[in-house]
Amino acid sequence: MPPSSLSKAANLKALLTRALTLNLPLYPDSPTPSGLSLSEIASAAATAVPESPVSNVPGLAFDRFYHLWMENTDFKVAAADENMQWLASQGILLTNYYGVTHPSMPNYCSSVGGDTWGMDHDNFVQMPSNISTVNTHTDDYVRRHNPLVLFDSVTNNDTRARQIKNFTTFEEDIKNKRLPQWAFITPNVTNDAHDTNITFGAKWERSWVADLLNNTYFMNNTLFLLTFDEDAYDGNNRVFSVLLGGAIPEHLRGTTDDTFYTHYSTIATVSANWGLPSLGRWDCGANIFEIVANKTGYVNYEVNTTNLRLNETYPGPEAIGWIGQYSPVWPVPVTDAQCSAGHGVLESVKAAFAESTPTYNYTSPYPWDAKNGYNADVTATRPTNGTVTNTTSDDEDVTLSNAAGMAGGSPSSVTITLVLAGVLSWLFI
Repeated sequence: MPPSSLSKAANLKALLTRALTLNLPLYPDSPTPSGLSLSEIASAAATAVPESPVSNVPGLAFDRFYHLWMENTDFKVAAADENMQWLASQGILLTNYYGVTHPSMPNYCSSVGGDTWGMDHDNFVQMPSNISTVNTHTDDYVRRHNPLVLFDSVTNNDTRARQIKNFTTFEEDIKNKRLPQWAFITPNVTNDAHDTNITFGAKWERSWVADLLNNTYFMNNTLFLLTFDEDAYDGNNRVFSVLLGGAIPEHLRGTTDDTFYTHYSTIATVSANWGLPSLGRWDCGANIFEIVANKTGYVNYEVNTTNLRLNETYPGPEAIGWIGQYSPVWPVPVTDAQCSAGHGVLESVKAAFAESTPTYNYTSPYPWDAKNGYNADVTATRPTNGTVTNTTSDDEDVTLSNAAGMAGGSPSSVTITLVLAGVLSWLFI
């Protein structure tokens, strides 16, 4: 057996041993029915009492992060709409922001889990709680637009599940000043432009967001990201995205930011802002919103997008073969990187995977897979210490420069659960 095969065999043995020790599934489980009838589910939903816990953990650049999602629109189409133009005038237009694949669900999943695990469909799946650690309003919405219900760490926790609420509760919580510090907001499929068009969706979005921008309590040091999940497939997956809120300085309103970002940048930005560790996946190397990077000292990558293809995906256990390739083994995260947020990798992730080799180069600012030629010809540069680091993903052995930005220190002894369930977070649908 050649040395490379011996190395791979040793890595596989270590992974198997670790998985058995921690009861970690190597293969994805099939979603299991709850055993409840539709009438029982409806009855439980009607009597469920939502929870609205609050917290107050100061951040470096913002104290709240809210993420509002629209659907399936090309950047140029959205940019031509007068209501989207008005929204951009109120904040910072991110001109180089990308979805990470198709269709909708893997994009939503990426923004809370740091990975898609090769997902290339909108079918129901379950993510075991020890694959990646994530902790966390419903009227006429679709399940694929609700990413936190994909994770057992949310659905198996009654307290977290009660923080998935509807827009009516959102309005009540504004009135009672009980908003969380992190929220994922998805409108119904009429208002988000999925079943209508950008004209209808943008008109609704402007009306709803304008009221929030006039609310002093909501605006107070809030960073509000408006984005789309994906473009219309025939483009490069660049999507119209705007940063709004009281955390945006007055002199930056109506400006643009040309930095390369993806949905993974939202996790990296939140982690950097609150001094939190990475999940060790694509959030690890993702660029951070400049409004936070300027506070931490992190220097973002400049990515040449000429050969970038984010309309595909890499192999993984959640692929069904539509645009991705099925692989039965869960990809291993990186555990020894400092990551763009500057606080290393979550301890529970390190404990589960420390003896295994990462499946992908998760320190990259964009997802790629050399073995399968996915984004293998993309290049990026990053000035560090007065010099420029040239990076490329065309060599399987290349490691992108990952000097951790001077993260400015953690504002408090916060754990990752403070972001995705208890800095306290909700999902408004």
